[in-house]
Amino acid sequence: MPRKPLTHVAADNHPRMVDVGAKAVTARVAVAEAVVRFPRAVADVLREAGMRNKKGPVIDTAIVAGTMAAKRTHELIPFCHPLAIERCRIEAEFVSDTELAIRCEVAITHKTGVEMEALTGAGVAALTVYDMCKALSHEIVIERVRLLEKSGGKRDVQGGKVVSRKRDGAR
Repeated sequence: MPRKPLTHVAADNHPRMVDVGAKAVTARVAVAEAVVRFPRAVADVLREAGMRNKKGPVIDTAIVAGTMAAKRTHELIPFCHPLAIERCRIEAEFVSDTELAIRCEVAITHKTGVEMEALTGAGVAALTVYDMCKALSHEIVIERVRLLEKSGGKRDVQGGKVVSRKRDGAR
């Protein structure tokens, strides 16, 4: 299988921002997830306290931090375009006795996608949970940060797999 050239590498092998000028404006959505694993005793304490501790409301603070990070992704990752995000929704729920799943959905109508914004939002929300809970244990682990789905643009992705392709990038 021939390798596709990397879009962030120019013909002279130097990095560059992708030119999105000729791309179609489409509705684009991305959902990313970060999973935070707590020691059982810490998870029990947090649940009993309504996800609050001496630093404050853990989930609410993580939502604010993740949203701020998603909006500022272009300041953190060199070749991301500055975007006027239309929607950023962050939710967190325990998916097991010890695992908190944090999902970040970002939407925009634009020429470029928002995968990096969703990943950044989920990742920073998870880091915020860690920061707010590390006094309880340094055995808290951010298990993974991954793209769950994206739509709009050249291809749609679900579960890390391409589920549809479009020729011109339009829906």
